[in-house]
Amino acid sequence: MSTATYTVKGMTCGHCVSSVKEEVSEVAGVTNVEVDLATGLLTVESEDSIDTAKIVAAVEEAGYEVANP
Repeated sequence: MSTATYTVKGMTCGHCVSSVKEEVSEVAGVTNVEVDLATGLLTVESEDSIDTAKIVAAVEEAGYEVANP
């Protein structure tokens, strides 16, 4: 099991959290996604290490930005 944490910029509400969670959950290999609106932290759990670029692309697809990927 692998866990990675990212900081997402631009989220302002629960809908933002849902959008990010939904997009990141669709990345192959992801087993769990947690998003904290107050801190902007995105925690991604997976079976194996996942390419950061795939997580960044999923966050951008949701309309947000990863700080210092």
